[in-house]
Amino acid sequence: MKLNKTLASTVVATFTFATAVPAFATELRMLSSWSGNQAYNANIAIPFMEKVSEISDGEITIDMAGPDVIPAFEQLEPVQAGLFDILFTAPAYHIGSASVAVGIEGTVPDPELRRKSGIIETMDEFYNGLGLKALFVAPAGSKAFNFMLKNPVENAPSLAGRKIRGTQLYNPAIEGLEGSPVVMPMTEVYSALQTGVVDGAGTTLVGMVEQKWYEVADYISRPTFGTVGLFAYMNLDTWESLTEEEQQVIMEAAIAVEQESIEKFDTLALEEEAELLEYGVEVTQMPKEDAERLDKLIADGAWETARSLGHDEVVDKMYQQAEEAGLLQ
Repeated sequence: MKLNKTLASTVVATFTFATAVPAFATELRMLSSWSGNQAYNANIAIPFMEKVSEISDGEITIDMAGPDVIPAFEQLEPVQAGLFDILFTAPAYHIGSASVAVGIEGTVPDPELRRKSGIIETMDEFYNGLGLKALFVAPAGSKAFNFMLKNPVENAPSLAGRKIRGTQLYNPAIEGLEGSPVVMPMTEVYSALQTGVVDGAGTTLVGMVEQKWYEVADYISRPTFGTVGLFAYMNLDTWESLTEEEQQVIMEAAIAVEQESIEKFDTLALEEEAELLEYGVEVTQMPKEDAERLDKLIADGAWETARSLGHDEVVDKMYQQAEEAGLLQ
């Protein structure tokens, strides 16, 4: 079958246009540990994607997939293997493979000072050995955690005799306040509170309303405590394949989302607390002797976890950098 001259010209022109565009555009694939428009995606991942596109005048674009494609606890290896270019995650999801980054959760959430201290560079050098490039560590607010409880705090120790949903991040605080940690995913907490399997749950300051925990627990603890970072890593081969200009675009966007993150999440936390109070949830205050040591319990636990896989030399260097910069909790 022969193409007529007009049709042949159209095919050639279309093919030429279609093959020319990718030569000037870079398309990256990002894997997120959270679904859809969840707060971490909405306030960090999506703004990062938008900034990259804006700074590059649309020449670098990022598409995002979530845990429905690959579960959150299994996402590190696909990015290392190059199936995805970028991973947006929390280091607690990958403690079994790489615990070093958790040490940063034991520092003051100051993005600029963290970079000046060298701690981010040291972490990056370690992850280079895993085939990854560290892009950003965006703090999810100036404080990160609280407990949602079925009954109020009465005296110190604040969680004595209570079973509290925890994770490796919250457990040092739960144990330090003489509670018993019960590890379970977010999706199981509602029913566990409802049925009395747990007496409370450690959680971030954003997400309790979305999970409707206010229906089965009547109190939020104060003070808030600890820090948590939202991390992005890029496949190292992908990073090294980019031009210097493209790398600069990526890092400019990365640093911008770091610097904006605390204000965003502090605002969200205040909005969430106000909404919980409207639903009838009450604030329960921890005694001074407990309140004053919460941050240190979390920070010490983070550094202990960072050392859990035996990378003591790297973690010791990060700890020294944090200490010298005044970043320790």
